[in-house]
Amino acid sequence: MLRFDVPPVWSNVTRLEAFISFAISIAALLFTPWLMLILAFQGFIRGFFGHYKCPMHHVGVKVLTSFNSAGKKENAGAKMFANKILFIASSVAVTAYALGSDIWMIPVTALIIFTALEWAFSLCAACWVYGAWYNKFPPKMN
Repeated sequence: MLRFDVPPVWSNVTRLEAFISFAISIAALLFTPWLMLILAFQGFIRGFFGHYKCPMHHVGVKVLTSFNSAGKKENAGAKMFANKILFIASSVAVTAYALGSDIWMIPVTALIIFTALEWAFSLCAACWVYGAWYNKFPPKMN
């Protein structure tokens, strides 16, 4: 379902956000899983309130539009869905680590893989799932 109630997002800005999420996930895997709190916060803000409520998104827009390389505008619905998944995966990783379980590495590794696909190849797996879901189960209109 396309979201017209939130402004569209720039494609290269979301790719930059994916690269930053990739770098934070790598750092969390190598140094401390508490870094995943950053991604949980960003995923929560961008996923539930919209990209334009996230401070990092504002920085990305300013930087990339100043270089005229922000890309094209995309509907924000699928990207918001992807950020909800980022929030869930990051929260699971932090919770598992806080409970002393080594299972925290599984969602972090999944985020590394999927954020790498997004920033390197512009392949958003969550966006694909989002589109497939709404093609298979379209919302009922009144």
